[in-house]
Amino acid sequence: MKTYMQKNETITRKWYVIDAAGMTVGRMATRIAMILNGKNKPIFTPHVDCGDNVIVINAEKAVFTKDKLDKKKYYRHSGYAGGLTTTTARQMQATYPERIIEFAVKGMLPKGPLGRKMNKKLFVYAGSEHPHQAQQPELIEL
Repeated sequence: MKTYMQKNETITRKWYVIDAAGMTVGRMATRIAMILNGKNKPIFTPHVDCGDNVIVINAEKAVFTKDKLDKKKYYRHSGYAGGLTTTTARQMQATYPERIIEFAVKGMLPKGPLGRKMNKKLFVYAGSEHPHQAQQPELIEL
């Protein structure tokens, strides 16, 4: 019996909607990364992007456990000397709640060109509205 290898021509992608209201960020991000990676499908092939598209709504209502809102820090650097900027999760949730989920999922995807291609299939919105109604996404309960 031969091992099945998925080809790019035979991939069919679905669209899923995930409501982040009241969900823990890390647990939700692992499930989203599995869907983007295609590991939830029986035809998973490691070297092919066979994952589905994911829309996350209500990102502003996602929660952290314990006191991570004040202790978790996000770092970015401008490229100049002394250009390191630190932001706590509470500040990030107040200003850019979408980035919390985007950063969490990006860290769980493979590094390199294939991981960047998978990351482009993630769409995160702070509110409950999204512009992808034409794709007829399915609502998933995680």
